[in-house]
Amino acid sequence: MAVSTKDKPVSVQPIQKEQILKVNNLEIFYGEKRAVNGISMDIDKKGITALIGPSGCGKSTFLRSINRMNDLIPGARAEGEILYEDVNLLSKDVNVVALRKEIGMVFQKPNPFPKSIYNNITHALKFSGIRKKSKLDEIVEESLRKAALWDEVKDRLHKSALSLSGGQQQRLCIARTIAMKPAVMLLDEPSSALDPISNAKVEELILELKKDYSIIIVTHNMQQASRISDKTAFFLSGDLIEYDITENVFTNPSEKKTEEYISGRFG
Repeated sequence: MAVSTKDKPVSVQPIQKEQILKVNNLEIFYGEKRAVNGISMDIDKKGITALIGPSGCGKSTFLRSINRMNDLIPGARAEGEILYEDVNLLSKDVNVVALRKEIGMVFQKPNPFPKSIYNNITHALKFSGIRKKSKLDEIVEESLRKAALWDEVKDRLHKSALSLSGGQQQRLCIARTIAMKPAVMLLDEPSSALDPISNAKVEELILELKKDYSIIIVTHNMQQASRISDKTAFFLSGDLIEYDITENVFTNPSEKKTEEYISGRFG
């Protein structure tokens, strides 16, 4: 809840961090409709950036543009720059398969393959040329440990992934992403379909993962954003209204629209 203007604390000054993504004047269209309006923002390396805003505000469209998932939507196109290691990810010369290995994505609803737990993780690894069983075994264990799932599934790796609970399935999907050793992880409301206990486990996992990964998370849950993120971006009608360290956004927003949204006056 935002405090009144007269009671606002002094802004917390952000610590300068290295950026992993630089977004410059990004515009995204679905046919003639513009869904994202000239957004520019930098994403910190090894931190958690939360994207908040009401439904239809452009936050998921923005997220999907980073690893070109919008390419799969007929009529979608993007203009501007998303720079990663000085390469514009929107360039037609970018290898999209390689990009999605480097910038992995976990979706709102758990989507394990109808295969064993083990084969869920090794499927893409084998496709990328890793065939040696000892190496596959090593990556499976490492990924499941990082996803805080190993102890729960180590005795049933060859059972169907669909036998897992919803929360376990989502952590398996995170493990599947980790196995490809991405630099960036995109999480599109990864716990919105989960019960509170599973949600808490996923949040704990995300906080642990930021030691090794740069994480961008779309969430409708403002409490979640305030608990786990380092920076928060507030989107509204395709515009980036405010982007600051999370404590400032939630206790000392600089924009009236941000204060109205986080205090529940709309959205």
